[in-house]
Amino acid sequence: MTDYLSSAFTTLLVITDPLFLSAVFLGLTQSMTDAQRADVARRAAFNAFVLFVAAGLIGAQLLHYLGISLPAFRIAGGLLLLSSAAEMVFDRRGQRKEDMADRAVNLDHVKNIAAFPLAIPLIAGPGALTAIILLAGKAEGDVTRLGALLGVVVAVVFLCWLAMRLATRVSGLLGVTGRVVVTRLLGIILAALAVQFIIDGLRLALARNAL
Repeated sequence: MTDYLSSAFTTLLVITDPLFLSAVFLGLTQSMTDAQRADVARRAAFNAFVLFVAAGLIGAQLLHYLGISLPAFRIAGGLLLLSSAAEMVFDRRGQRKEDMADRAVNLDHVKNIAAFPLAIPLIAGPGALTAIILLAGKAEGDVTRLGALLGVVVAVVFLCWLAMRLATRVSGLLGVTGRVVVTRLLGIILAALAVQFIIDGLRLALARNAL
């Protein structure tokens, strides 16, 4: 259980990247009052939480309906997470997310930024939703593990909310260099976790074929 919890928490924390989120949130809400920023942060966190819970509850059933095995999804998910890790290490992820954010602000005039791009794809993006489905599948129907995963989701979403609320302070404290270093380090950790997902998927697929 301890390994499962630590793996789930680390994976989701790295993918959601609250530090980077705080920087983007600051740019999106620079013309807002503190009360408006608080409202946006609350709505974004709630929307992301709902998406995570939905992915954990029906994601595996959807895969079964589509005829996709869990080992195949683990391998594909691992490759997707590995791609996300490479973007973080080589700084392509930040530029892509910032471009998405800029387009959303221009189109919707900040009205719906709590839903897009904050909840989707900055918090509950493809990589994070993939990780939730993989982790829920790894629980193998164990109610205790699923409950623990829900607790992890609550904790990670809370940290994302906290990062958005403290965006001004965090950005000033780390500076540009600090954010770059932390993002690179998180990318390396995510790459290792992604490789572990791939190994687990291959091992399970080989075991099923052996039977």
